[in-house]
Amino acid sequence: MNDVLAKYLPEHAVLAVFNLIVENNVHLKIVNERHTRHGDYRKAVDGKHQITVNSSLNKYRFMITLIHEIAHLVAFEKHGRMIKPHGLEWKQEFRLLMLPFLRPEIFPNQLLPLLARHFRNPSASSDTDASLALALKSFDEKDGQLFLFELPYGSLFRIRQNRIFQKGALRVKRYECVETATGRTFLFNPNAEVEPLPQKVNRGEHI
Repeated sequence: MNDVLAKYLPEHAVLAVFNLIVENNVHLKIVNERHTRHGDYRKAVDGKHQITVNSSLNKYRFMITLIHEIAHLVAFEKHGRMIKPHGLEWKQEFRLLMLPFLRPEIFPNQLLPLLARHFRNPSASSDTDASLALALKSFDEKDGQLFLFELPYGSLFRIRQNRIFQKGALRVKRYECVETATGRTFLFNPNAEVEPLPQKVNRGEHI
């Protein structure tokens, strides 16, 4: 298990994370990328705890995701299954589990202050924290993807389902974007990862 974890985690976190997995009787599955989530936790009917994490995540996001899911397990076991999935109990357990890892031997210096701020009140996804999400993305392998908020107004972009949209105005916390094929308007999280496309040039325009 340690050899496998070493491929996905910061070196100095491997042993401590392994101990968490053993202590909480976790069956960890590292799976192919899912576009809707980074990881999840389920308690099977036989009582076993299964956590899945995407193999495509960089080591810092992988670690945050794994501890996020272990925090669900711990919160449910301590406080019962009726608590809110990302309520106060989960926030408390996530914060306590992450605190020992917020060290320069594990996370780069540019991430530590952002992580410290985030874990004062952790959200359901680190993707909703724009500063942290952007900093974490800088450690990804380059794939041509950008966050939606990085694109100029009116930009065309594609999402993984191969649908094309045009970026519109920010409405409260989400961008209104029009699907070019249907004319329908959809709301997008500013931190949605998208593929920028060349902009169409109207006839009669010169560049």
